[in-house]
Formats: sequence, structure tokens, C-alpha cells
Amino acid sequence: MRKRAIVAVAVAALFSAACTNDAEQLLEEAEAGQPSEAGESAATPEPLIDTDDLISGGPPPDGIPPIDAPKFQPVDEVDWLVDDDPVLSLQIEDEAKAYPLQVMTWHEIVNDTVGGVPVAVTYCPLCNSGVAFERVVDGERYDFGTSGLLYADNLVMYDRQTRSLWPQLTGLASVGELTGTQLTAIPLGVTGFAQFREAFPQGKVLTRDTGFERPYGENPYAGYDDPDGSLLFDLPDGEDPRLPVKERVIGVEIDGDALAVRRQTVADRQVMEVEVGGQELVLWHTPGQRSALDTSAIAQGRDVGTVGVYDPQVDDRRLTFEPAGGGFRDDQTGSRWNVLGVATSGPLAGTQLTPVTHLDTFWFSWVAFKPDTALTE
Repeated sequence: MRKRAIVAVAVAALFSAACTNDAEQLLEEAEAGQPSEAGESAATPEPLIDTDDLISGGPPPDGIPPIDAPKFQPVDEVDWLVDDDPVLSLQIEDEAKAYPLQVMTWHEIVNDTVGGVPVAVTYCPLCNSGVAFERVVDGERYDFGTSGLLYADNLVMYDRQTRSLWPQLTGLASVGELTGTQLTAIPLGVTGFAQFREAFPQGKVLTRDTGFERPYGENPYAGYDDPDGSLLFDLPDGEDPRLPVKERVIGVEIDGDALAVRRQTVADRQVMEVEVGGQELVLWHTPGQRSALDTSAIAQGRDVGTVGVYDPQVDDRRLTFEPAGGGFRDDQTGSRWNVLGVATSGPLAGTQLTPVTHLDTFWFSWVAFKPDTALTE
């Protein structure tokens, strides 16, 4: 296995209780299924992935501890984040919450409820991927933990109810009793803290009061997002040479049609229109978010900016946009919009564009799960 030494050393140092046998035991339990009342394991479906490609990342199950009782504080009381600190931004109904990457890097999963919806908010540092899922399926509520396993360098979650295994980038149970069960993804943005605060002045922020002692604000994967860097482990199907493995891309899939857009292209254009699955989308980019995987202190990482992906239809009218003073302006009404898709002034003030579920991630991780993806460079 090909390892990137800086990450391997960091992980080993951080989780002294790591035990690969524990992760392997969880895999064996998932493959065997849950015992019946008679004490025998029920037959489980065939795995959807080759279990030989599930690799221990070092820590045991929940060695990277998920947050099960998250605590939040009002956004206007937060004094421990700088303006461009990266946060995961989630809005459901009238409730908006931010999950700082300086916390998520050390926990990866938060079992939470937002807008009355039980959710799992997840972040995989090795893929630089934030994904939120509803965690109720067919009336059953699931709680998720970190399995200690990786698939294509991606976090593999497990549910505590059946111990089935779920790669984070798909939200699809791939080994165990629930194999074939699909979680519903919820649009999740990655923004700078100030961008979240301005868009959601009544929002809440996940605090560092997690019940665990971690050096929040430090990045244990310093230098990991170097576009010319290598991966922690080899990929199951090898590398796709169309882009460097750690080139940042925006990935969107609609009705089985997958597209990756080179993130730098969006940054260069600021406004970009694409079509995926027959649906027209608009992609925006504005400065104001630091990389969580660049320097050892997240607050000192380089500015990679924030990307938003939206349906440009408003009240059956197709809007077109152009950059304007750090935000955006639509050509039809002259209204101003922020990168979180909210009109801040003009005739459409208060209107919010419909966000589109997407991944702001590395090329290797998107193409590993979407090998037939189209690419816009």
C-alpha cells in the first residue's frame, strides 16, 4: 500500500488506541449480519463492494468519535472563529446550522436534528467531502459512527443499529444487513464563517464543547491538499489521469448523469452555467473561505473561496447572473445575491434559490464513485 507519510504519522500519533483488529471485527460482524432470537445470524445480502478493498485507516471503530449530543451557540456569540474559517452550512426549513471544519476534522460525524429532521452531518478529511443525510429510512432512525475503515480513501460509516457499512460519498449501505439501503442526501454547503453569519444572522454554530479533548483549530493533515500530492492508499480501480488526483472539483449527479467541474474554472469565471440530467444549473464562486487541509493552523490556510450550486429558476422565470461587488446580480431584476443563494437587495430581496446537492471534493474521490462522469475543465 502506498502511504503519504505525513498523514500516516499524524493519524498514528493522534489515536494511540488504534487497533486494526477492531475495524476488521466490525467488518466481519457486518458480513455476518445480526443474530436472530435463536442466536443464529440471518442471511445478509451480497456486499455491493469488494470487501478486500476496505482498508483500516488506523483508528478503531469510533476511535475518531462522532458527536452524538452536539451543543450549539448563536452565531453572533461566536468569537473563536475567524471570518474565513471553513464551516459546513446546513439549512432545513427555518433552522440553519454551521459545523466548523476545525471541529469536524476531529469527529467526522455529527448525529443531529435540524428543522425537525434527524440528520447525519459528515466530513471526510481525506476526500475533503462534506455530506449531510437524513437518518430516518422507512420509519427507522439510525445513528452513525466511524468504522475505522476506508474505501477509496473515503470515510466508511457504520450504523449502530445493524452495524452495516456505508461509504460516506454514496450514503449507500454496501456491506451488512441493510445492504442496498440508500440514505437521502440534503444540500450542504461549505462556506466561510462570515458568509454563513451574514446569510443566517439567527443561525447556530456547533461548539468545541464536545466532551472530548482535541486541539480544535489545528489541522492534523497539514499539506494534504497539495494538488501534486499522493493518496494515503491506492484506489480500488486505479487513478483516472484526466486530472491530478487532488485537483478540487465540484461534482453533481442528477438522474444518473454525473458531471465534475474543475473548481478553479468556476473560480476563474465566478459565474458558470452547466446542464446535468437535463437540468440547468448555475455555479458561483467568491473568495472568503480558507482550506482546512493546507497549513497546520486552519485559520492560516490559503483562501480557496466558496462555491454554490443552484437551480436558477425563480417563480417559473429563468434568471441569469453576473459577478457584482463580491456577490452576484441577476440580469432580469438587478437584485443582488450572496454566495449562499439569498437575494440581499432589489426586487427579489429575501428570495432564496433552490440549492442543488453537490460535492466539493477531490477529483480522485468523485471519479472513484462516478467513473463514467463527464468532466468540464
